[in-house]
Amino acid sequence: MRQGWAAAREGAARVDAATPAGRDRAVDALRAFAILGVVLGHWLVTALVADGRALHTASPLQHLPWLAPISWAFQTLAVFFLVGGHVATRSHASARARGTTYGEWLTARLSRLFKPVAAVLTLWTVIAAGLLLTGAESGTVHTLVKLALSPLWFLVVFAALTAATPVLTRLSPLWPLAVVLHVDLLRFGLGGPSWLGWVNVVAGWLVPYTLGAAWTRGELDRRRAGWILLTGGAAVTAALVAWAGYPASMVGVPGAPVSNLNPPTLAAVTFGLAQCGLALLLRDRLRRAMRRPSAWAAVALVNLSAMTIFLWHQTALMATTATGLLVGRLPGLHTVPDGLGWVAARLAWLPVFALALAVCWTAFRPYEQGGRRSRTPRKASGSRVVRAHRPSDRETPVGVTRV
Repeated sequence: MRQGWAAAREGAARVDAATPAGRDRAVDALRAFAILGVVLGHWLVTALVADGRALHTASPLQHLPWLAPISWAFQTLAVFFLVGGHVATRSHASARARGTTYGEWLTARLSRLFKPVAAVLTLWTVIAAGLLLTGAESGTVHTLVKLALSPLWFLVVFAALTAATPVLTRLSPLWPLAVVLHVDLLRFGLGGPSWLGWVNVVAGWLVPYTLGAAWTRGELDRRRAGWILLTGGAAVTAALVAWAGYPASMVGVPGAPVSNLNPPTLAAVTFGLAQCGLALLLRDRLRRAMRRPSAWAAVALVNLSAMTIFLWHQTALMATTATGLLVGRLPGLHTVPDGLGWVAARLAWLPVFALALAVCWTAFRPYEQGGRRSRTPRKASGSRVVRAHRPSDRETPVGVTRV
C-alpha cells in the first residue's frame, strides 16, 4: 500500500514538474469540474425503472421537486462552453500567428471530439440490434439508445461553435442573449410556435461561449466582472422562476410542460451566466489549489479522458442497471425515485457507476488518445515518464504517456 501511494505521489510530481510554467491550470480545473458535474448530475437524476420486462426513464425531480437545487449544482454545461470559447479563441489566435490555416486548425480541434464517437455508435448499433433480435421491447431499446446517444447533441453544438470561432472572436455575449430573450417572449409571452425554442440551442450556448472569447480578450480579468455575472445572473434567474413561470429545475423533468434545458430557456441562460461568474471568481483559488501535484495530476487525467468520460458515463449507468436486473429489482437502481430512501440508495450506487465507467475508460480511452505518439526514443526500461503538452492549436492538457 505504501509503495502504491509513493508511486502515485512520484507520478503526480512528474506531471507537475513537466507542466509549462505559463499554463493556466485554472482553465483545466474548470473543464474537469464541468465534465464531472454533468456526469454526477445524470447519475443522480436519471432513473431506469423496471416495469416487468420493460425499462422506462424517470427522475426524482418528478416526485421530489424540492430536490431542484441538485440541478443547480450539477448542470455545469455553461462552464464548459465558457472554457471552450476561451480555449478556442486563444488557440485560433495562436494558430494564425504560426501561419496555420483555418482548415488545419479546425481539423486538429475537431478530431479529438469525434474520434471516440465512432466507438459509441458502433457498440450501441450492435447492442440495439441484438436486443431487438432477442425480443426486447422496442420502447425499452429506444429508451436505452436515447440515453446512450444523448451526449452527442452537445458535441454537434460545440463543434458548430468551434467552427465559427473566427467570426465569434469579437461578438458580444449580449447579442445571443438578446436572441434568447426574444425567442422566449415569442413562444411563451405571445403564443408563438414551440419550434422557435430550438433557435436557443445555438443562441443559448453561444452566450457562455462568447463570454469565453471576452475572457481571452482580457475583458473579464477584474473580479468585478465575475461578481456582476454571478449576482446579476442569479437575481434574474430567481425572478424568472418566481414570477415568470420558469421551472426551478435547470434540467429536464419527464412529464413537465417546460424544460429549461431542452431547448435552453432564458432562465437556463441567465443561470449559466451566474455559474460563469462564479467560475471566474474562483480562478485564483483554483490556481493555488492546482499547485498541489496530486490535485493537478487528477485534473490532468480527467482532461486527457474528458470525451471518453462524457460519452460513456450513461452507458456505465445502463450497464450497472442491466447487470443488477439479474438479481432482481434493486432499490435506487430499478425502483421508482419517489422518496428519500431512493435518494440514499442511489448515492450508494455512485461508486458502482464509477467502477463501470472505469471499465469503459480502460476499454475505449485509446479511441480518444490513439492519435498521440511520443517522439522520445523508447528507453530500454520502458518506464513511464511525464510528457508535457504545451498549449497549441489542440490545447492538449498535460498528461502521462509511455515512451
